[in-house]
Amino acid sequence: MKRWNGWGDDSFNYPVGEGPRCFIEDLIGAGSPPIDATLSEVLTSIPQSRLPAHPLVSLEPLDRLKHARGHSLPDWIALRSGLVDAFPDGVAYPADLGHVRDLLRYASSAGACVIPYGGGTSVVGHINVQGGGPPCLSIDLGRLNHLKHFDMLSHLATFGAGVSGPDLEAQLRARGCTLGHFPQSFEYSTLGGWIVTRSSGQQSLGYGRIERLFAGGCLESPAGTLVLPPFPASAAGPDLREAVLGSEGRLGILTEATVRVAPLPQREEFHGFFFGSFEDGLQAVREIMQARLPLCLVRLSTAGETETNLALAGHERVIRVLKGMLSLRGLTGERCMLLVGCAGRRGMVSAAVSQVKAIAQPHGGVHLGQTFGKQWHKSRFRTPYLRNTLWEMGYAIDTLETAVSWTAIPGLVAELEHVLRIGLHDVGERVHVFTHLSHVYPYGSSIYTTYLYRCSSTKDRELDASETLRRWKVLKKAACRVILSHGGTISHQHGVGTDHLAYLAPEKGPLGVAALRSLCSCFDPQGIMNPGKLLA
Repeated sequence: MKRWNGWGDDSFNYPVGEGPRCFIEDLIGAGSPPIDATLSEVLTSIPQSRLPAHPLVSLEPLDRLKHARGHSLPDWIALRSGLVDAFPDGVAYPADLGHVRDLLRYASSAGACVIPYGGGTSVVGHINVQGGGPPCLSIDLGRLNHLKHFDMLSHLATFGAGVSGPDLEAQLRARGCTLGHFPQSFEYSTLGGWIVTRSSGQQSLGYGRIERLFAGGCLESPAGTLVLPPFPASAAGPDLREAVLGSEGRLGILTEATVRVAPLPQREEFHGFFFGSFEDGLQAVREIMQARLPLCLVRLSTAGETETNLALAGHERVIRVLKGMLSLRGLTGERCMLLVGCAGRRGMVSAAVSQVKAIAQPHGGVHLGQTFGKQWHKSRFRTPYLRNTLWEMGYAIDTLETAVSWTAIPGLVAELEHVLRIGLHDVGERVHVFTHLSHVYPYGSSIYTTYLYRCSSTKDRELDASETLRRWKVLKKAACRVILSHGGTISHQHGVGTDHLAYLAPEKGPLGVAALRSLCSCFDPQGIMNPGKLLA
């Protein structure tokens, strides 16, 4: 069963052994397990619904709780402490387009706002109810999950927008194809959610970000229906797909989407390289990208992330052997791991890997085969479960991501890690910080930074929740300021939601923000669609 206050299936846990536990304690101190609220406690705190009855709408407290929050750290703090401040007044589960239209009319007549709900995996507040506002209806698209049309000749597939990642891939693989879109939230996130937040999958280098994969679809808005034909290309004015991409539910509800799929690759390989410094790895990665090799993954970790990942893996003997091998090859100081993936025809994969080796070698890159790549690929969707374990040990963990040009990367990574590392000195707390580049382009890269700190531990649940959240706000604000000062985007792959609202205007400018407001008003004249997200 899916956890109501944490990540994933409650039958699966991510164990942390004694070695990894000592590693974390040495870095930031021993954690104290927080006092979590029980499900029954939270259910009794949910107020009566303000919505009138409707056959498609559930007013049950458990349904409303499960649709109240996503998976940002503030969401976790609220759920774990039992201090959720607002809940949807009802949850609807439409099974067809007629249901969606009926629910939009119902919400309008009831004076309610509408929050479209996909997999509930947002980490920036997309599905959160705004407290003190009108009644709220959460529309869960999970029943709109069928493959509606498959065109093998054109490599186009049309799905209901509520289809989850595993279900989508299973239906495509049965036909010899793949979408190739694998965000870390893949197990629970949905096609519609990927599109309206401009998602990027882990193998986007080869298959493309979601904007390249999204060919067309259907949007149901309060003002009417927008149909987007899946043209291969068009010069007939501005592309309205771009209005839907990244719209975060402000325009309406994406009910179906046509995507561009690819044949399953004959071969897929993930190789590991190690470099003596992040700078050496960075130069190699830039050259690899500008050589335009047919790769599906390039992921470079700093020395801090490499050490952390190896320590948390818990394979102490393997790590000792690895360090010995690298020392013999001249890497005795920092060690930065690069993962390179390639998928396609057998000959193409072999040729691409050979070219990567040739580029990496002059920069001191040591190739260690596929062992680390296979391990990463095997466990890539298990990593989010570590959040559950760390919380129960007394630690809060969160991530930040941005994208900048190559020239800005070294300075931004250094300053971003610095401000996070010293961010809680005012309360005598240490922060562990590590970074990787995971979505790389010929012109620059995304930067994905993870930070870990101790939860407050006074044993007063409300005070601890407040202080743990305050620490997050301090770190988030400092990091966002650094990102903007280096010319980075406020979000490379997670959207705006509520957490990035304050930073959108500096990126878009006054005229850009005004244009977005006008667009929202055109599709949603009454302003009932997901208020408070994307735009204040």
